[in-house]
Amino acid sequence: MKNPFSGGRVYCGSLRDEDIGKRVTVCGWVAKSRNLGGLIFTDVRDREGIAQCVFDQTENAELFDRAFALRTEFTVRISGTVRLRSSINEKIPTGRVEILADELEIFAAAQTTPFEISDEISVNDALRLKYRYLDLRRPSLQRNLALRHRVTQLARRYFDEQGFFEIETPVLTKSTPEGARDYLVPSRVHPGEFYALPQSPQQYKQLLMLAGFDRYIQIARCFRDEDLRYDRQPEFTQIDLEMSFAGVDDVIAVNEGFIQLLMREIKGVEVELPLRRMTYAEAMRRFGSDKPDLRFGLELCDISDLCAGCGFGVFENAVAGGGSAIAIRVPEGGERLSRKEIDSLGEYVKTYRAKGLAWYKSAKNGEHSSSFAKFMTPEALDAVLKRTGTEPGDLLLCVSDTDTELAQNALGALRCEVARRLDMIPEGRWELLWITEFPMFEYGEDDDGVGRLYAKHHPFTAPMDEDLALFETAPEKMRAKAYDIVLNGTELGGGSIRIHDPVVQEKMFAALGFSHEAANERFGHLINAFKYGAPPHGGLAYGLDRIIMHMAGTENIRDVIAFPKVQNASDLMMDCPSPVDEKQLRELSIRVELEKK
Repeated sequence: MKNPFSGGRVYCGSLRDEDIGKRVTVCGWVAKSRNLGGLIFTDVRDREGIAQCVFDQTENAELFDRAFALRTEFTVRISGTVRLRSSINEKIPTGRVEILADELEIFAAAQTTPFEISDEISVNDALRLKYRYLDLRRPSLQRNLALRHRVTQLARRYFDEQGFFEIETPVLTKSTPEGARDYLVPSRVHPGEFYALPQSPQQYKQLLMLAGFDRYIQIARCFRDEDLRYDRQPEFTQIDLEMSFAGVDDVIAVNEGFIQLLMREIKGVEVELPLRRMTYAEAMRRFGSDKPDLRFGLELCDISDLCAGCGFGVFENAVAGGGSAIAIRVPEGGERLSRKEIDSLGEYVKTYRAKGLAWYKSAKNGEHSSSFAKFMTPEALDAVLKRTGTEPGDLLLCVSDTDTELAQNALGALRCEVARRLDMIPEGRWELLWITEFPMFEYGEDDDGVGRLYAKHHPFTAPMDEDLALFETAPEKMRAKAYDIVLNGTELGGGSIRIHDPVVQEKMFAALGFSHEAANERFGHLINAFKYGAPPHGGLAYGLDRIIMHMAGTENIRDVIAFPKVQNASDLMMDCPSPVDEKQLRELSIRVELEKK
């Protein structure tokens, strides 16, 4: 890193052998200070690392006496000459050198911190987030935020070289509820009316394509008022992009170049292009997930055709009801998983709405135990064991349901859980792929419990050309020109080719149950824009936070965000959300009346 300072100041973590003999200045926080009689050793920490500074009583007694006051987290400036350490510390990059101090300025004293500023601390998250400004001094979090900066700069550089313009879009926009809940912002000058914070810049970036800016990118802040998970926050960041006169292959090609650059620059891994592609249907059939982790096996095996008349009513009824019976074979699982552990896996799949888990445990001595074998005909059991390739010592896990996708999802989640428990996931392996041809629609119930179709992605996603006729006959069978980029079982980003034909867009709104009036009320600005010549266009949005999670090797999204929220979407450090003054509410023409619980 080039030294950005003048006048001899350097970062603590930048000092090396080549600096021996130089007079330097470091600024930072005292990590620790040790008095060894006539010598005081003080470690000073900044964002780049630690520098050991030495105060020698024989060299400067007055300075030594002042250094005696140094305590942990004091903010200081220390100047002196770099020299070789007498005791080398190979555990840190600066461990061969130290600064013999000749000047000391104490900018600020510090009280005892609520927890130690160290990566080895073990305190609850609530305390860390209450004092997030202290938590962020820890080296691991500083590295994560430095990594985040580096990735965003790589994105800006790469897409600039590909001809993309970075254009900002509004944060105060129109509420168009369809999917996650909007965060609403009341308007003072328009009493009783509201803005919404954008869930994404989707409509604005499409309008930019209509405006002639054929390649757009933005590091965009997005907001969704939804329940939080370990990898989700109410406000998050996207690397958002859109391209005109582009099809699926064009969008994928540009983004594969970015992924290749990212892996090379950040992880030192060379990714071969093109990346593999897998349709949604194949991913669900083989892995039970639209974001499959390909670092291990445990593929799903459909045994539905073997279950008619098999004797086991659970399988028979699922298949007769139009569903499926599906299994995964766990090599050596019969030897490695106890009955108690198998029962816990049964409870695990119930969290994915499966009714239960059927299992067959084989031992290498030829014996077996099972929850269903005694009910099946010998011929049907033999056919299942042969189809799945089950051998002595293996474990067979089966889920059946009249809803095939439910069974696939449950086994897909179980597949990953088994791999984690049996340590089957290799370290340092990166498996990237595209998932394509997503369903156009998914079925769900509205707030009144009425069943209807919802857009799998969003209402502006284009259907596959060969499926256009299904709008009138079987919209639930339609496939979309949609695609996700997946890394090690995590969706890094997703996008689609957009509808640019007003006739097709009208059919899409109709399939979603919008009347002509309702569609115009919500999306009239976009519908009208399409009347003036819309180019074919499509794009993709990456979840920047999820990318940084993977690059940093952490499983908690809060570790890569400077000031995150907790599970209930509150900020413990700022103590918000919080009540506001009655005067502010009157200015907004708002009165708060909380329902009694």
